[in-house]
Amino acid sequence: MNNEYRVTSYNDLQEKLFEDSWNPKLGRFRSRFAFRGLSNADYKLETTLIRLGGEYSLLEHHLLRNFSKYAHQSVVEKDSIWHWLSIAQHHGLPTRLLDWTYSPYIAMHFATANIDKFALDGVIWAVNYVKLNEVLPEVIRHELSKEGANVLTVKLLMEHVCSFKDLDSLSKQDFVLFIEPPSIDDRFINQFAFFSISSNPRLVLDEWLLQYPEMWQKIIIPKELKWEIRDKLDQANITERVLFPGLDGLSQWLKRQYSPRG
Repeated sequence: MNNEYRVTSYNDLQEKLFEDSWNPKLGRFRSRFAFRGLSNADYKLETTLIRLGGEYSLLEHHLLRNFSKYAHQSVVEKDSIWHWLSIAQHHGLPTRLLDWTYSPYIAMHFATANIDKFALDGVIWAVNYVKLNEVLPEVIRHELSKEGANVLTVKLLMEHVCSFKDLDSLSKQDFVLFIEPPSIDDRFINQFAFFSISSNPRLVLDEWLLQYPEMWQKIIIPKELKWEIRDKLDQANITERVLFPGLDGLSQWLKRQYSPRG
């Protein structure tokens, strides 16, 4: 199975991202893919924790413990590790979480937002999170089935898993699950965002996915198409001004809008 596809046009990219979105059970077009856009096709699916380097797996607990100690308690609903982890990821703390979106267009945005990378091919990773559930530990599969859901919420996860140690103890094999963060920030909502989290802090997702070729695709965006895609996304209002509400997002959008091509 060839999991890498190089698009040839903007329309080709849209067709590729929305293929297999028909759900016969629902009679609706509802994609079962999580999307992650990156400005460089050579980037790996590494977490910010891995990119920290050093003895990062030993530091994970200390990072989150100190974050929760010094952050304002009012920031987080309840004192659960998963709420703290979501907020910490959002504010740039190195974690084992990876950001994903349900929206192909938002993934396109992140693949083309950095104009300093326009000399490089971009990429959108697409992972079938519904199929991925088939290889989750039984207790998680049962919880999803009972709830009639395809993605865990923080609340559902907390009912069975209260710590990283609990997560790791669910299976002898490494596994990856998708969770929806609490809606505690407009960025989560506007970016149609959710996270993947692995039972093993050292797991590099693209390497782990090689054993499940039917569950993912790597969609390459040639550098020659980036300006066209970027301009069309801007016209469709898929911009930093919308995805990062506030003055920071507004400034990022204006800086890119007024940057000269080339």
